[in-house]
Amino acid sequence: MKGKFLLALALILLLPAGLAWAQGGKKIVLKAGHVVDDNHPYHHGLQKMSDILSQKTDGRISIQIYHSSQLGNERDLIEGMGMGTVDMAGTSSAPASGFVPGFTVFDLPYIFTSREHAYKVMDGDVGRELLDQLAEKDVIGLGYFENGFREITNSVRPIVKPEDLRNIKIRVMESPAPIATFRALGANPTPMAWGEVFTAMQQKTIDAQENPLPVIFGQRVYEVQKYLSMTDHFYAPALLLISRHTLESFSEADQKVIREAAAEAVTYERLVSKQQADDYLQQLKEKGLEVNENVDKAAFIEATKPVYAEFEKEFGQLIKRIRETQ
Repeated sequence: MKGKFLLALALILLLPAGLAWAQGGKKIVLKAGHVVDDNHPYHHGLQKMSDILSQKTDGRISIQIYHSSQLGNERDLIEGMGMGTVDMAGTSSAPASGFVPGFTVFDLPYIFTSREHAYKVMDGDVGRELLDQLAEKDVIGLGYFENGFREITNSVRPIVKPEDLRNIKIRVMESPAPIATFRALGANPTPMAWGEVFTAMQQKTIDAQENPLPVIFGQRVYEVQKYLSMTDHFYAPALLLISRHTLESFSEADQKVIREAAAEAVTYERLVSKQQADDYLQQLKEKGLEVNENVDKAAFIEATKPVYAEFEKEFGQLIKRIRETQ
Protein backbone atom coordinates (compact mmCIF):
# COMPACT_ATOMS: atom_id res chain seq x y z
CA MET A 1 0.00 0.00 0.00
CA LYS A 2 2.80 2.40 0.95
CA GLY A 3 4.56 1.67 -2.34
CA LYS A 4 1.43 2.51 -4.34
CA PHE A 5 0.99 5.76 -2.43
CA LEU A 6 4.58 6.83 -3.10
CA LEU A 7 4.24 5.96 -6.79
CA ALA A 8 1.06 8.03 -7.08
CA LEU A 9 2.72 10.94 -5.30
CA ALA A 10 5.72 10.78 -7.63
CA LEU A 11 3.48 10.83 -10.67
CA ILE A 12 1.63 13.91 -9.39
CA LEU A 13 4.90 15.74 -8.73
CA LEU A 14 6.00 15.08 -12.29
CA LEU A 15 2.91 16.79 -13.70
CA PRO A 16 3.08 20.43 -14.87
CA ALA A 17 2.40 22.83 -12.01
CA GLY A 18 -1.23 23.66 -12.72
CA LEU A 19 -2.25 20.20 -13.84
CA ALA A 20 -1.16 18.69 -10.53
CA TRP A 21 -4.29 20.34 -9.13
CA ALA A 22 -6.54 18.74 -11.67
CA GLN A 23 -6.59 15.14 -10.57
CA GLY A 24 -9.87 13.34 -10.02
CA GLY A 25 -11.80 15.39 -12.57
CA LYS A 26 -11.30 18.70 -10.77
CA LYS A 27 -10.99 21.95 -12.64
CA ILE A 28 -7.62 22.68 -14.23
CA VAL A 29 -6.09 25.86 -12.81
CA LEU A 30 -2.91 27.02 -14.54
CA LYS A 31 -0.37 28.92 -12.48
CA ALA A 32 0.81 32.16 -14.17
CA GLY A 33 3.24 34.77 -12.90
CA HIS A 34 4.46 38.27 -13.65
CA VAL A 35 6.61 40.79 -11.76
CA VAL A 36 4.42 43.92 -11.74
CA ASP A 37 1.28 44.95 -9.85
CA ASP A 38 -2.21 43.57 -10.31
CA ASN A 39 -3.41 46.59 -12.31
CA HIS A 40 -0.65 46.33 -14.89
CA PRO A 41 -1.64 45.43 -18.47
CA TYR A 42 0.05 42.01 -18.06
CA HIS A 43 -2.38 41.18 -15.28
CA HIS A 44 -5.38 42.37 -17.26
CA GLY A 45 -4.22 40.35 -20.28
CA LEU A 46 -3.77 37.16 -18.29
CA GLN A 47 -7.12 37.68 -16.58
CA LYS A 48 -8.77 38.15 -19.98
CA MET A 49 -7.20 34.90 -21.18
CA SER A 50 -8.45 33.12 -18.06
CA ASP A 51 -11.98 34.45 -18.61
CA ILE A 52 -11.97 33.31 -22.24
CA LEU A 53 -10.61 29.86 -21.34
CA SER A 54 -13.22 29.43 -18.65
CA GLN A 55 -15.99 30.48 -21.01
CA LYS A 56 -14.86 28.23 -23.86
CA THR A 57 -14.36 25.19 -21.63
CA ASP A 58 -17.44 25.62 -19.42
CA GLY A 59 -15.23 26.46 -16.47
CA ARG A 60 -12.93 23.47 -16.87
CA ILE A 61 -9.72 25.50 -17.50
CA SER A 62 -8.74 28.80 -15.87
CA ILE A 63 -5.64 30.70 -14.77
CA GLN A 64 -4.56 31.75 -11.29
CA ILE A 65 -2.34 34.83 -11.56
CA TYR A 66 0.54 35.59 -9.19
CA HIS A 67 1.66 39.22 -9.51
CA SER A 68 4.48 41.31 -8.03
CA SER A 69 7.20 38.65 -8.38
CA GLN A 70 5.38 36.16 -6.13
CA LEU A 71 6.74 33.34 -8.30
CA GLY A 72 10.15 34.96 -8.75
CA ASN A 73 11.75 37.41 -11.15
CA GLU A 74 11.35 37.15 -14.91
CA ARG A 75 14.35 34.90 -15.41
CA ASP A 76 13.00 32.65 -12.66
CA LEU A 77 9.65 32.48 -14.45
CA ILE A 78 11.21 31.49 -17.77
CA GLU A 79 13.39 28.87 -16.11
CA GLY A 80 10.37 27.62 -14.15
CA MET A 81 8.36 27.12 -17.33
CA GLY A 82 11.26 25.20 -18.84
CA MET A 83 11.26 22.89 -15.82
CA GLY A 84 7.46 22.67 -15.66
CA THR A 85 7.16 24.26 -12.20
CA VAL A 86 5.42 27.36 -13.61
CA ASP A 87 2.67 27.02 -16.22
CA MET A 88 2.53 30.50 -17.75
CA ALA A 89 4.01 33.99 -17.55
CA GLY A 90 3.94 37.46 -18.97
CA THR A 91 7.49 38.83 -19.15
CA SER A 92 9.43 41.60 -20.80
CA SER A 93 11.55 40.50 -23.74
CA ALA A 94 14.90 41.52 -22.22
CA PRO A 95 15.36 38.53 -19.86
CA ALA A 96 14.42 36.20 -22.72
CA SER A 97 17.58 37.33 -24.57
CA GLY A 98 19.51 35.14 -22.11
CA PHE A 99 17.70 32.13 -23.61
CA VAL A 100 17.26 33.30 -27.22
CA PRO A 101 19.91 35.93 -28.09
CA GLY A 102 17.88 37.31 -30.99
CA PHE A 103 15.46 39.00 -28.56
CA THR A 104 18.30 41.46 -27.92
CA VAL A 105 17.34 43.41 -31.05
CA PHE A 106 14.02 44.42 -29.48
CA ASP A 107 16.00 46.30 -26.82
CA LEU A 108 17.97 48.45 -29.26
CA PRO A 109 17.25 52.19 -28.94
CA TYR A 110 14.65 53.67 -31.28
CA ILE A 111 14.52 50.53 -33.44
CA PHE A 112 10.72 50.82 -33.58
CA THR A 113 9.33 54.01 -35.06
CA SER A 114 5.80 53.57 -33.68
CA ARG A 115 3.49 51.11 -31.94
CA GLU A 116 2.14 50.10 -35.35
CA HIS A 117 5.66 49.31 -36.56
CA ALA A 118 6.30 47.23 -33.44
CA TYR A 119 3.06 45.28 -33.89
CA LYS A 120 3.93 44.44 -37.51
CA VAL A 121 7.32 43.09 -36.43
CA MET A 122 6.05 41.16 -33.39
CA ASP A 123 3.09 39.66 -35.26
CA GLY A 124 5.14 38.97 -38.40
CA ASP A 125 7.89 36.56 -39.37
CA VAL A 126 10.60 38.06 -37.13
CA GLY A 127 8.45 37.88 -34.01
CA ARG A 128 7.27 34.35 -34.68
CA GLU A 129 10.77 33.05 -35.46
CA LEU A 130 12.12 34.35 -32.16
CA LEU A 131 9.22 32.88 -30.17
CA ASP A 132 9.68 29.53 -31.90
CA GLN A 133 13.30 29.36 -30.73
CA LEU A 134 12.10 29.30 -27.12
CA ALA A 135 10.76 25.80 -27.73
CA GLU A 136 14.34 24.54 -27.42
CA LYS A 137 14.10 25.64 -23.77
CA ASP A 138 10.73 23.89 -23.33
CA VAL A 139 8.91 27.23 -23.40
CA ILE A 140 6.22 28.05 -25.97
CA GLY A 141 5.55 31.62 -27.11
CA LEU A 142 1.81 32.22 -27.44
CA GLY A 143 2.19 35.81 -28.64
CA TYR A 144 3.30 39.30 -27.71
CA PHE A 145 1.79 41.52 -25.08
CA GLU A 146 3.31 44.98 -24.85
CA ASN A 147 4.97 46.90 -22.07
CA GLY A 148 5.05 50.10 -24.13
CA PHE A 149 7.47 52.95 -24.70
CA ARG A 150 10.00 53.36 -21.91
CA GLU A 151 10.67 56.68 -20.19
CA ILE A 152 13.33 57.79 -17.69
CA THR A 153 12.72 58.82 -14.09
CA ASN A 154 15.42 60.08 -11.75
CA SER A 155 16.02 61.91 -8.50
CA VAL A 156 18.92 64.14 -9.64
CA ARG A 157 17.88 66.60 -12.36
CA PRO A 158 15.60 67.10 -15.39
CA ILE A 159 16.76 65.10 -18.41
CA VAL A 160 15.98 66.70 -21.77
CA LYS A 161 19.20 65.98 -23.71
CA PRO A 162 21.75 63.14 -23.60
CA GLU A 163 24.31 65.14 -21.62
CA ASP A 164 21.87 65.36 -18.71
CA LEU A 165 22.37 61.63 -18.09
CA ARG A 166 26.09 61.94 -17.48
CA ASN A 167 27.19 59.92 -14.41
CA ILE A 168 23.62 59.15 -13.37
CA LYS A 169 23.37 55.61 -11.98
CA ILE A 170 20.37 54.07 -13.69
CA ARG A 171 18.79 50.66 -13.28
CA VAL A 172 18.44 48.90 -16.62
CA MET A 173 17.02 45.60 -17.81
CA GLU A 174 19.27 42.56 -17.66
CA SER A 175 20.11 42.63 -21.37
CA PRO A 176 23.23 43.76 -23.29
CA ALA A 177 21.50 46.42 -25.44
CA PRO A 178 20.15 48.61 -22.61
CA ILE A 179 23.54 48.48 -20.91
CA ALA A 180 25.28 49.59 -24.11
CA THR A 181 22.65 52.26 -24.75
CA PHE A 182 23.02 54.03 -21.42
CA ARG A 183 26.80 53.77 -21.53
CA ALA A 184 26.65 55.56 -24.88
CA LEU A 185 24.52 58.25 -23.23
CA GLY A 186 27.11 58.77 -20.49
CA ALA A 187 25.09 57.20 -17.67
CA ASN A 188 26.19 54.45 -15.30
CA PRO A 189 23.87 51.52 -16.19
CA THR A 190 23.19 49.01 -13.42
CA PRO A 191 21.40 45.75 -14.35
CA MET A 192 18.99 44.73 -11.60
CA ALA A 193 15.94 42.49 -11.18
CA TRP A 194 12.82 44.62 -10.99
CA GLY A 195 11.83 43.39 -7.54
CA GLU A 196 14.94 45.07 -6.06
CA VAL A 197 14.53 48.47 -7.73
CA PHE A 198 12.15 50.38 -5.44
CA THR A 199 14.30 49.76 -2.37
CA ALA A 200 17.45 50.71 -4.31
CA MET A 201 15.88 54.03 -5.34
CA GLN A 202 14.60 54.61 -1.82
CA GLN A 203 18.06 54.02 -0.36
CA LYS A 204 19.72 56.13 -3.10
CA THR A 205 21.94 53.29 -4.27
CA ILE A 206 20.63 54.10 -7.75
CA ASP A 207 19.53 57.49 -9.08
CA ALA A 208 17.22 56.51 -11.87
CA GLN A 209 15.23 53.83 -13.68
CA GLU A 210 13.47 53.55 -17.03
CA ASN A 211 10.09 51.94 -17.71
CA PRO A 212 6.76 52.45 -19.43
CA LEU A 213 4.22 54.69 -17.69
CA PRO A 214 1.99 51.84 -16.40
CA VAL A 215 4.97 50.46 -14.47
CA ILE A 216 6.08 53.89 -13.22
CA PHE A 217 2.58 54.58 -11.90
CA GLY A 218 1.66 51.10 -10.70
CA GLN A 219 4.92 50.59 -8.81
CA ARG A 220 4.66 54.05 -7.17
CA VAL A 221 7.99 55.20 -8.58
CA TYR A 222 6.80 58.77 -7.99
CA GLU A 223 7.29 58.21 -4.24
CA VAL A 224 11.09 57.95 -4.63
CA GLN A 225 11.82 59.90 -7.84
CA LYS A 226 11.37 63.56 -8.77
CA TYR A 227 11.72 63.86 -12.56
CA LEU A 228 10.11 62.05 -15.51
CA SER A 229 11.49 62.48 -19.02
CA MET A 230 9.44 61.35 -22.03
CA THR A 231 12.34 59.94 -24.03
CA ASP A 232 10.57 56.93 -25.67
CA HIS A 233 14.08 55.47 -25.99
CA PHE A 234 12.94 51.83 -26.15
CA TYR A 235 9.67 50.25 -27.12
CA ALA A 236 9.24 47.24 -24.85
CA PRO A 237 7.57 44.15 -26.31
CA ALA A 238 6.40 41.57 -23.80
CA LEU A 239 6.09 37.81 -24.13
CA LEU A 240 3.04 35.69 -23.33
CA LEU A 241 4.56 32.30 -22.57
CA ILE A 242 3.46 28.82 -21.54
CA SER A 243 5.48 25.80 -20.45
CA ARG A 244 5.78 23.18 -23.20
CA HIS A 245 5.20 20.54 -20.52
CA THR A 246 1.89 22.19 -19.65
CA LEU A 247 0.68 22.83 -23.20
CA GLU A 248 1.48 19.36 -24.49
CA SER A 249 -0.31 17.72 -21.58
CA PHE A 250 -3.60 18.99 -23.05
CA SER A 251 -5.50 17.40 -25.91
CA GLU A 252 -5.09 18.96 -29.37
CA ALA A 253 -8.56 20.46 -29.02
CA ASP A 254 -7.68 22.11 -25.72
CA GLN A 255 -4.36 23.34 -27.10
CA LYS A 256 -6.27 25.04 -29.90
CA VAL A 257 -8.57 26.74 -27.37
CA ILE A 258 -5.54 27.91 -25.34
CA ARG A 259 -3.93 29.46 -28.41
CA GLU A 260 -7.19 31.15 -29.44
CA ALA A 261 -7.67 32.57 -25.96
CA ALA A 262 -4.08 33.83 -26.00
CA ALA A 263 -4.60 35.63 -29.32
CA GLU A 264 -7.68 37.43 -27.95
CA ALA A 265 -5.83 38.30 -24.75
CA VAL A 266 -2.93 39.81 -26.70
CA THR A 267 -5.25 42.22 -28.52
CA TYR A 268 -6.95 43.19 -25.27
CA GLU A 269 -3.71 43.67 -23.31
CA ARG A 270 -2.31 46.04 -25.94
CA LEU A 271 -5.44 48.18 -25.78
CA VAL A 272 -5.17 48.35 -21.99
CA SER A 273 -1.49 49.24 -22.21
CA LYS A 274 -2.10 52.14 -24.62
CA GLN A 275 -5.02 53.47 -22.58
CA GLN A 276 -3.12 53.29 -19.30
CA ALA A 277 -0.14 55.12 -20.79
CA ASP A 278 -2.45 57.92 -21.92
CA ASP A 279 -4.22 58.12 -18.55
CA TYR A 280 -1.19 57.85 -16.29
CA LEU A 281 0.79 60.78 -17.70
CA GLN A 282 -1.62 63.29 -16.18
CA GLN A 283 -1.93 61.27 -12.99
CA LEU A 284 1.85 61.18 -12.54
CA LYS A 285 1.91 64.96 -12.81
CA GLU A 286 -0.74 65.11 -10.11
CA LYS A 287 1.39 62.80 -7.94
CA GLY A 288 4.16 65.39 -8.03
CA LEU A 289 6.55 64.15 -10.72
CA GLU A 290 8.08 66.96 -12.75
CA VAL A 291 7.39 65.82 -16.32
CA ASN A 292 9.78 66.86 -19.09
CA GLU A 293 7.99 66.46 -22.42
CA ASN A 294 10.33 68.77 -24.35
CA VAL A 295 12.96 66.05 -24.73
CA ASP A 296 15.39 66.46 -27.63
CA LYS A 297 14.68 63.04 -29.17
CA ALA A 298 16.74 63.80 -32.28
CA ALA A 299 19.80 64.24 -30.04
CA PHE A 300 19.04 60.97 -28.23
CA ILE A 301 18.67 59.11 -31.53
CA GLU A 302 21.98 60.53 -32.76
CA ALA A 303 23.78 59.75 -29.49
CA THR A 304 22.65 56.13 -29.51
CA LYS A 305 23.55 55.32 -33.13
CA PRO A 306 26.98 53.90 -32.15
CA VAL A 307 25.18 51.22 -30.10
CA TYR A 308 24.17 49.46 -33.31
CA ALA A 309 27.81 48.88 -34.25
CA GLU A 310 28.18 46.63 -31.19
CA PHE A 311 25.38 44.35 -32.37
CA GLU A 312 25.68 44.56 -36.15
CA LYS A 313 27.88 41.50 -36.55
CA GLU A 314 25.57 39.16 -34.62
CA PHE A 315 22.17 40.68 -35.37
CA GLY A 316 22.66 42.70 -38.54
CA GLN A 317 20.14 40.74 -40.58
CA LEU A 318 17.49 40.91 -37.88
CA ILE A 319 18.01 44.66 -37.53
CA LYS A 320 17.68 45.06 -41.29
CA ARG A 321 14.47 43.03 -41.41
CA ILE A 322 12.93 45.05 -38.58
CA ARG A 323 13.78 48.35 -40.26
CA GLU A 324 12.37 47.12 -43.57
CA THR A 325 9.07 46.08 -41.97
CA GLN A 326 6.66 48.96 -42.44
